[in-house]
Amino acid sequence: MTQAFRIRAHAAPVAAIALVLAIHDTGAQQPVFRGGSDVVRVFATVTDRDGRLVPKLTREVFELRDEGKPQPITQFDNTPQPVRLIVMLDVSGSMQGNLPLLRTGASQLFARLGPQDVARVGAFGHEVTISPEFTRDAQELLRQLPPSIAPDAPTPLWRALDQAIGAFDASDTRAVVLVLSDGKDTGSFSFKERPVSQAEVIETARRQDVMIYAVGMRSRGPRPMTPGIGRGGLQAMLTADLPDPGLARVAEETGGGYTEIRYGEDLGSAFAAVADELHSQYLLGFAPPKRDGRTHRVEVRVTTAGMKARAKKSYVAAKE
Repeated sequence: MTQAFRIRAHAAPVAAIALVLAIHDTGAQQPVFRGGSDVVRVFATVTDRDGRLVPKLTREVFELRDEGKPQPITQFDNTPQPVRLIVMLDVSGSMQGNLPLLRTGASQLFARLGPQDVARVGAFGHEVTISPEFTRDAQELLRQLPPSIAPDAPTPLWRALDQAIGAFDASDTRAVVLVLSDGKDTGSFSFKERPVSQAEVIETARRQDVMIYAVGMRSRGPRPMTPGIGRGGLQAMLTADLPDPGLARVAEETGGGYTEIRYGEDLGSAFAAVADELHSQYLLGFAPPKRDGRTHRVEVRVTTAGMKARAKKSYVAAKE
């Protein structure tokens, strides 16, 4: 039983995600509707009033809108879809105290990979690295985790996400990035690296149809921070160990989820909740009304009372 991986738009930490799954009894498995090659695919998460996942709904309870106008659903599947996942881990200096949690949390995530799921492991600090191949071998994935963290490593958050998105190819029909970070983006300290902004990450994810999940953590650096002078210095100290507030926006725009956890809270449950949510999502598709190469707003609704759908906010239409 698993609770949904909820979006949190603010920066205040929240409790770890409870693993409680709401089972919605709809009888026999529903038929699968397939569309053509030009169908816009949208993966949606449905939750009830308590934020619990609701699987196995039927096609008839969904509405799809493009720029506010209802669209016929030409593709529908309520069974688990294979995932190609890239896990990006923050190894900046402030994460030193969190390294044991990374290994424990990642092991729970990898143990929940489905039979057709595959993953790669990446890290970002002084460098951005991503393991060379997708695999579902949990032990091999664990071997790719960073063995140590440099105390002076920066947090090139947006550059790391940009590279993770770029690591997928056109054949990856369900691409997902899960990022864990405890700090704010520090940009690039090298003239060799192109600076990347939060807005660019959202745009690239939109164009390449990549969903992003994010987990924010409080920092656990080697030394406590002392406040600066005045109110501004105190405020800087109080927010210095908070993750980048832009993570929630990136997750929301791409249809993923975001949560924050305090040190000592269960990172494994947060990671496991991502896997459980990915395996409970609905695939919906529609033919784009305009093939103009432009960004279009898209919305998924559920007509059943007390239920809410979450999906990506936009897509880029193919151009004729």
